[in-house]
Order: sequence, then C-alpha cells, then structure tokens
Amino acid sequence: MDDELDDNVITLSVSEEWAGQRLDKAVSGLIADYSRTRIQALIEEGALSIRGKVITDSKYKVTSGDEIEMVIPPPVDDTPRSENIPLDIVYEDDDLLVINKQSGLTVHPGAGQREGTLVNALLYHCGSTLSGIGGVKRPGIVHRLDKDTSGLMVVAKHDRAHHGLSAQLADRTLGRVYAAFVWRVPAPIKGSVTQPIGRHPTHRLKMAVRGREGREATTHYLVKESYGDRASWVECVLESGRTHQIRVHMGYLKHPLIGDPLYGLPDQEARSILSHATLKDKDQHIIASFPRQALHAREIHFIHPGTDDEMSFESDLPTDLQSLRQTLQKI
Repeated sequence: MDDELDDNVITLSVSEEWAGQRLDKAVSGLIADYSRTRIQALIEEGALSIRGKVITDSKYKVTSGDEIEMVIPPPVDDTPRSENIPLDIVYEDDDLLVINKQSGLTVHPGAGQREGTLVNALLYHCGSTLSGIGGVKRPGIVHRLDKDTSGLMVVAKHDRAHHGLSAQLADRTLGRVYAAFVWRVPAPIKGSVTQPIGRHPTHRLKMAVRGREGREATTHYLVKESYGDRASWVECVLESGRTHQIRVHMGYLKHPLIGDPLYGLPDQEARSILSHATLKDKDQHIIASFPRQALHAREIHFIHPGTDDEMSFESDLPTDLQSLRQTLQKI
C-alpha cells in the first residue's frame, strides 16, 4: 500500500497483501500517526471513501487495487475555554489554590473530553494567571486525581509556585493521605506495597504491577476500620504518584477498592462476600453497586512555595462515602 499526502487528503492504494482485510485494520496498519480507534472514528464520520463511495463500516473488506481516500479534518484548537463550573475552594492566595475536587470531575481535557474539566473551571476562576508549566491543556496542575476520585488537590497560580510544588512532589515533601474502602481486611493491618507500576500489557485503560517494565511505586497502608471480615476502611499514604497507584496496589494485595470499575471484584463475587453478612438486601445492593471507586484524597500537606510556611489541609468524607461507611458499619 502506497500513500500520497495532498493537503488534508490521504490517498492509499491497496496492494495484494492487504486484500481481504478490514478497512480500519488495513488503514491503521499502514499509517503510523493514526491509531485504529482514530481511524474507526474517521470512518464513522464518513471521512473515508473507495472509488468515490463513502464507506462508514469499519468491517468493510478491502480488495487489491482499491484506492482509499481519507479526508483529515482540520485540527481542533487545543486551548481549553473557561467554564463556570462550581469549585469547592478550601484555600486560596496569590500563589496557589487548594481544591476539594468532587467525584465525576475530570482534571484536564483529553481525548473525548475537551470541556467540563477542572482546568476549564480554573480558567474561569483564575483567568490567565495559572502556571503554564503543565502546557496549554494542564495550566496550574501540579498533580492529578482520577475522574471519580474525590478530594484535595493543590493548584499553582504561577510558574514559580509550580516549580516549588513539583519539587516537593518529587522529594515527597508534598504528602497525600487517602481514605480507601476495600474488600475484606488486609493482613497485616499495617504494611507497605513496593511494586513497580506500568501500562497493562493488553488493556490500554489499565495499569498493572509490571516488574522491571514498571516505574517505582510505594504505597503505605493502615486499616482504620474493619467491617467484620467483609470490608475495611484503609488509610493509604503515597511515596510516589503513579497513575491508579492505590487502585493497582490494593488490587495486587487482593483487596480491591469497592466500586472500582477497572480493578474491582466482579459483581457476582462482591455479592457472594456480602451474602454471608447480616445485611438486608438493599444494604447489600448499596455496597455491591457503589457507582465509583471508593477513594478520597483526605489530607494534603506541603511547604508553601512563597512563604515557606507548613500548610496542611483535611477534607471530610463526601456524602456518598459517608453513606457507604454507615452501611458497612451494619455488618
């Protein structure tokens, strides 16, 4: 297959070796700059045609001699726009903000979500004063929380503050403590997980313990409350900040987070654990069907990059986790 680039149109000629292949596979295999998912999206949008006929089915089988024309849409402006999204601001001064992020709020724009993020909200609140170190898509963002993880974050208003906070994140002066509700009770009740984390080898949305192929990661944990032997509230302290770190490490210990859609227990196993507890059906349902990973960034502490004062903030469990805790206490 040869390709020719003409402005925003790519022309592809199908050779014998690609005959019989799906359209999305054939195109994505030969154009390194476009993932198969992106090619499928372009097909659905009607951007690909063969012999003048628009093809909208990714499963369409190409034949030798086909000429495929792919129209590349113009790039979308990557600059996030400001949006009036309510924020729970715990602290603010000329250098930084401490935000109590609600569950369901994505931190920064990305593929599939360009609006409705914390960055959009910060741009509305702060204007153009946010630090630019994180790039146009991540102004002011020093560290992140997963979309469905709630709790405390610190945001830098200018580059000097961002440099100072990032250095503390690297040397662990900036500390974070999380509340996690997990299945069963870890033994021992206090310990550490030191296992490298990297991208899952087959599931692109997941991370995993990866040995030599992962990056160093350490999570310290302590059981704060146990609910029979069915579940527990675990306090987690991070020494590193890998993507999904607590979720991966607790799963590695065989104590995944309640409600975790990626690393949690299958529904049948969760209900099996609860069926042996003295709980009403509605309470079992509340726990087994909890709609997000039960994880909250409860504390954050750091040295103020402008004043050198020690700063420490705490956040109570949000309403949904308080309700979950009260239900678990019935066990």
